[in-house]
Amino acid sequence: MASVTFSKVNKSYGTATVVSGLDLELADGSMTVLVGPSGCGKTTSLRMLAGLEEVTSGTIHIADRDVTRLEPKERDIAMVFQNYALYPHLSVRENIAFPLRAKRIDRTEALRRADEIAESLGLGALVARKPKDLSGGQQQRVAIGRAIIREPAVFLFDEPLSNLDAKLRVETRTELLRLQRQLGITSLYVTHDQEEAMTLSDRIVVMRDGQVAQAGPPEEVYLRPADTFVATFVGSPKMNLIDGAVSAGELRTESGIRIAIGASDTAAVTIGIRPDDLTLTPAPDGEAAVELVELLGPRAIVTVRAADQRLTSVVEAGTLADITPGATVRLSAREVHHFDVTTGIRLAGAAPR
Repeated sequence: MASVTFSKVNKSYGTATVVSGLDLELADGSMTVLVGPSGCGKTTSLRMLAGLEEVTSGTIHIADRDVTRLEPKERDIAMVFQNYALYPHLSVRENIAFPLRAKRIDRTEALRRADEIAESLGLGALVARKPKDLSGGQQQRVAIGRAIIREPAVFLFDEPLSNLDAKLRVETRTELLRLQRQLGITSLYVTHDQEEAMTLSDRIVVMRDGQVAQAGPPEEVYLRPADTFVATFVGSPKMNLIDGAVSAGELRTESGIRIAIGASDTAAVTIGIRPDDLTLTPAPDGEAAVELVELLGPRAIVTVRAADQRLTSVVEAGTLADITPGATVRLSAREVHHFDVTTGIRLAGAAPR
């Protein structure tokens, strides 16, 4: 077990800066998830920790060891890639045992350990199969098993579930989280999928343009986003953002949108409303028109147009009788977030749940 510390880490390619001033600590035994759009620097940060990318400046420590200039094999890390990278001519058992065999550990002992790990991953009945005879989810579990058998100080996961279909992604994600909790190995996980980030992490780190936009427990980042970028990136469907002014408990925009939000009067402000908090009330004189209803079992995503803006609400399916395409609705919000209309930075006034 070991903590990981990035101190003022920078990575540049020529004049292009990819990661800038990264200060980040991974607590011992924690699961930290880096999330952000393509090109934000999350994978580069993970690869610098792995030793696959050279650090331009700054330092990286694993426990009390400075590993900034060490070779990957000297860092005591194990990495699981998007590409499973299994040996096609080896069985499941032999693939998992390979890191121990590479260390000249007795074959019988290595295969025994491989069988134990395969059993814990639900692969016990498949240990004699070759990778071509496995599903995508099973192959990824073999890759995870091959990483586990090394008993590293740190696990690194580079979008390991992105090649799986939706059902397998959820199943494998659950299994991965169970294993990480059970083993207690410090882990850094990279993904562009904010749902993965929210469900897997002890700590979520949202990156933008090579820098940390916000870091903290997933509930905190969701409930109190630092700015409009984080607010719209974390959460699905994304947060509604509306520029206007608040007067007499209503948000009013220049285009005529009026939303009852029950907040104090303010001058120009950007109001953020999570779709779960935007309430639609059917009314003949409503200021918004329903454009689209997407049914998702017990709930539905409803898109409405109010003046010049589309807004999204999540409602219970049982309330849809009068909320159909073409119907008009009044808008109100249970909770709102306030952001500076110029900088997008969070202002005081957004009540937590």
